[in-house]
Amino acid sequence: MLILIQVVMVLLLTCPIPLLLCALENATVVRIVDGDTINVRYQGQDVSVRLIGIDTPESRANKKANKDAMRSGQDVKKITAMGKKATAYVKSIVAPGDNVFIEFDVQKQDRYGRLLAYVYLAGGQMLNEEIIRGGYASVMTVPPNVMYQHRFIKAYKEARENRRGFWE
Repeated sequence: MLILIQVVMVLLLTCPIPLLLCALENATVVRIVDGDTINVRYQGQDVSVRLIGIDTPESRANKKANKDAMRSGQDVKKITAMGKKATAYVKSIVAPGDNVFIEFDVQKQDRYGRLLAYVYLAGGQMLNEEIIRGGYASVMTVPPNVMYQHRFIKAYKEARENRRGFWE
């Protein structure tokens, strides 16, 4: 027991960031692609990371934007304008060169080869959750990656109730 306490004390005293982040994998932001995808330098390679549990509007007119327009009854221009706002919001939180920490869930990659991850900022906030809380993303739960769905639903309700982001 004494050894465990000593190990925890060493970690607390030597870890320059919140202790939780010391257990996660380090990456550096390379580019913000859109509201729910970023590129990072991870294990020596530039990789695309799709943020787990969130969905933002498309920022470019494409097949998905057209599908979303048909489903929602909104036009593609409005959807892509919202997507650009979501991207700008993400850029206000994280920027190229920022050190971030990634956490994986059950499924590590999507069908496009992107890493699926929860991304934490240097201060310990989870980027995925912050985008939802800011009102610029909806919750999108895709099993088996469901670890934080309840946190995300709570943040979504908070954003709507407080009229943040798209809910203004």
